[in-house]
Amino acid sequence: MFIQILGSAAGGGFPQWNCNCRNCRGIRAGTLKAQPRTQSSIALSDDGVNWILCNASPDIRTQLENFPALQPARYLRDTAIDAIVLMDSQIDHTTGLLTLREGCPHDVWCTAMVQEDLSTGFPLFRMLEHWNGGLRWNPIALDQAFVVPCCPGLRLTPVPLRSAAPPYSPHRHDPHPGDNIGLLIEDTRTGGTLFYAPGLGQVTPALRETMRRADCLLVDGTLWRDDEMRVCEVGDKLGSEMGHLAQSGPDGMLALLAGMPARRKVLIHINNTNPILDEESPERAELDARGIEVAFDGMSLRL
Repeated sequence: MFIQILGSAAGGGFPQWNCNCRNCRGIRAGTLKAQPRTQSSIALSDDGVNWILCNASPDIRTQLENFPALQPARYLRDTAIDAIVLMDSQIDHTTGLLTLREGCPHDVWCTAMVQEDLSTGFPLFRMLEHWNGGLRWNPIALDQAFVVPCCPGLRLTPVPLRSAAPPYSPHRHDPHPGDNIGLLIEDTRTGGTLFYAPGLGQVTPALRETMRRADCLLVDGTLWRDDEMRVCEVGDKLGSEMGHLAQSGPDGMLALLAGMPARRKVLIHINNTNPILDEESPERAELDARGIEVAFDGMSLRL
């Protein structure tokens, strides 16, 4: 299984265009040892030729330019993206579909709740019908694994995650299973297994058991502390209110990962305020000591 990190930041990217927090100010000034990051998205393949795009970031054009395998140039108009899987209906995971309109129709896999949001509150499915048929919906059923035809060697199992729907969702304050999912992805030939969850807010016993099955965990690294937005004076919401499990604390992501047997543990979807972006910070040193990696744009994994 080939896994390419196209983008590793949370919504807004790093540095965020209108943010002057310590991290964003420091990277602009060159005083912070850190790497710029685009908004999170990954690509999956079982052969390195045909690829599944997981989430369509607003930064997708830059991400495509930075990963030549997705533009093989075999024909006058070409792409190696053969399918798109959406984990949720959030702005930073779906807006890139507009940029990909010239390549329509696209086969899109998502849950019924995500398809509803993208047909009503943020009607991308309806909008893109005007470009060669738009998006062809392939439903993800929460109770069963599925295979995307372009990558027959990969078996994807959706894992419902407890999280809030986007602000524009008709059921914003009434969460439903399927608003947000993780994916357990198994390479049926090599046996390699990835668990991918860029938005993970609460941990259940069932989720814990699923994570224990993975060789590699690529999981939510949005915030170091639950009240980080308030402490940095850039917002008033807690991470838990936004559906993100903070890294620190007795019930945080680091504590969760400590009990996992995965060979590789990688944080993705990192907010611009998170001190782990500073490669010389105490928080980054703690991750290093625990054997936890921080995803970066262009990172490649293979299982």
